[in-house]
Amino acid sequence: MFKPTRDPGSNDTVSIMIAYDLQCGNGHAFEGWFEDSAAFSAQKKKGLIACPVCNDTNIVKLPSRFAIKSSSGFKPKETGPQQERAWAQLGKQVVDFVEKNFDNVGCQFASEALKIHYGVTEPRNIRGVSTQAEEKLLEQEGVQFIKIPVPAPPEPET
Repeated sequence: MFKPTRDPGSNDTVSIMIAYDLQCGNGHAFEGWFEDSAAFSAQKKKGLIACPVCNDTNIVKLPSRFAIKSSSGFKPKETGPQQERAWAQLGKQVVDFVEKNFDNVGCQFASEALKIHYGVTEPRNIRGVSTQAEEKLLEQEGVQFIKIPVPAPPEPET
């Protein structure tokens, strides 16, 4: 955890807040700021956290990405052939896992995702393609999905 420092003798107080990405039971995503994890838990237990769209108090924390900016001028190491091979191998493992464990529904991805979301069909892992308009519709309906770039197959050597 980050603990700020202050000058001795200073009367200034520093307040650190944690921002959580939250989602209500109806699928609306929003952000909440809390003093710490315990404050979030206490407020949730008391029903004090409500969706700003529908006022639902069935709230969960969503995984979120964050970054810490450094003023030290830190620059990541240049990637060399070994690191590039490792990233390529990891990408291949992800693609292999998805191909083995997800049903390929092709261009029907959005339609199938909506059917699963609304309980028309049994839940299952699916993969496929969708247009930007379909992705926007899925987001509006509260369907969670992730886009994974699939590397192009290697060209045959001649």
